[in-house]
Amino acid sequence: MSTVTVGEALVHLLEAHGVEIVFGIPGVHTAELYRGLATSRLRHVTPRHEQGAGFMADGYARVTGRPGVCFVITGPGLTNTITAMAQARADSVPMLVISGVNARGSQGKGLGLLHELPDQSAMMRTFAKASVTLSEGGELAAALSRCLRLSTEGRPGPVHLEIPTDVMVERIALPAPVMGNMTPARADETLLKRAAALIAQAKAPLILVGGGAVRAGEALAAFADRIDAPVVLTANARGLMAEHPLQVPASASLAPVRELIAASDVVIAVGTELGQTDYDVYADGGFPALRRLIRIDTVRMAAGLEAEVAIVEDCTSALSRLLACLPEERDTGGARRAAATREAAWNGLSAKIRAEVLLLHALRDAVPDARFIGDSTQLVYAGNLYYAAAAPGRWFNAATGYGALGYGLPAAVGAALADPEHPVVAIVGDGGLQFSVAELGAAVDERLNIVFLVWNNHGYGEIESFMRDAGIVPEGVRPAAPDMEALARAFGLAFCRARSDEETVAAVSGAVASGGVHLVEVVIPGDI
Repeated sequence: MSTVTVGEALVHLLEAHGVEIVFGIPGVHTAELYRGLATSRLRHVTPRHEQGAGFMADGYARVTGRPGVCFVITGPGLTNTITAMAQARADSVPMLVISGVNARGSQGKGLGLLHELPDQSAMMRTFAKASVTLSEGGELAAALSRCLRLSTEGRPGPVHLEIPTDVMVERIALPAPVMGNMTPARADETLLKRAAALIAQAKAPLILVGGGAVRAGEALAAFADRIDAPVVLTANARGLMAEHPLQVPASASLAPVRELIAASDVVIAVGTELGQTDYDVYADGGFPALRRLIRIDTVRMAAGLEAEVAIVEDCTSALSRLLACLPEERDTGGARRAAATREAAWNGLSAKIRAEVLLLHALRDAVPDARFIGDSTQLVYAGNLYYAAAAPGRWFNAATGYGALGYGLPAAVGAALADPEHPVVAIVGDGGLQFSVAELGAAVDERLNIVFLVWNNHGYGEIESFMRDAGIVPEGVRPAAPDMEALARAFGLAFCRARSDEETVAAVSGAVASGGVHLVEVVIPGDI
């Protein structure tokens, strides 16, 4: 019987599970995983840093709904990926990171081996959904199947699979893939009827929607219409029910939105953990108490507010089943309440924030097919407060949850690879750009259609403003930025500099129309 190495078998099994792309940087501790990769159907994408590999996998997963897959070396390669995995854990993004680890007999002995960690798997278990060690080659098919299933099962998130270097070279019979079927959670009918009874009695129902419902748009719209409830969207849910009269694309951290929530007598929270970065971004403790809370999610949320009814089920399925338990449509003034909240929330924003949101909306209208992916930067913060995306999945960023700087640029690469039909506009600050600037090279390598929109406010502008407002003399907030035109030239990118909103919209729309990789610098004049 012919045999293959474990590394060759891994490539074969990834193909069988429908994996299309692997993000990674080869090293001596993963070289055997690359045996056979060049002749496979898998596309390998080389970032410039393993953190970039993780963020690319994140962007890919958010667009496709399938786990992004990384190959990284043991030790520093894996620890470099941890920040991206932590962002994925916070935002419920499926990811599989496959790493090497030193040979089985050496682990935990402190022998001073290259890339040695005291207990790599134990470290990963502190934040990944699971860390699985492949102890022998014959277990590969089952282990890989389990890891892929765990990454998407329940609340999605990152999973780690480590393969010792001596196991990688084992020769085994080519294994058949273990294609385990997930049994989706299904809520008991009595829970649905309890929820329906509460909703039927409500005079002012409200729906709070998070990123966990981003693929449930049709069911959500039907449900909202039936109960005539305003729908408040978190940043990761923007684009759901686009232009619908019940939609409220404004942050629940804004006072008018909180007034709407406080006046509601039943609140249905769908696909949201009700976390601070969505509902109390200013950490002022002003988020109102929720009366008669119904929660719908793929897992029972341990954190957050207690619910009168907790429905553990896929959002699309749960909303559809709940809809069948409800009476006919009725008028609770939902569209009127939503419109009043939208207007009050908009009028309550500062002139500066309104101007930035108007720029985002102008960009959206100029490139309606584009996906906007952001880093933690001022323009993105403004959008998270009040931005109406054109469609689900067209607005996501790292300014929620874990809040990692350096996310936007590599995540845009992953998203563009996942869906080449939609151009990508990556919004990054000049400070955050420098966290992952080298990944411009990966975008060029892959010949992607991405516009990197650099919001150049001369450093960490948002943090500088925060320090000033707190009476702290700003320090460490003005790192020198590179010459953006020279930077673009060095990477072979097309370049344009904009000094007004009109110039910015023209530059971005022109770049999208011409295709390829572009860098557009928006220069913010003067001090912050």
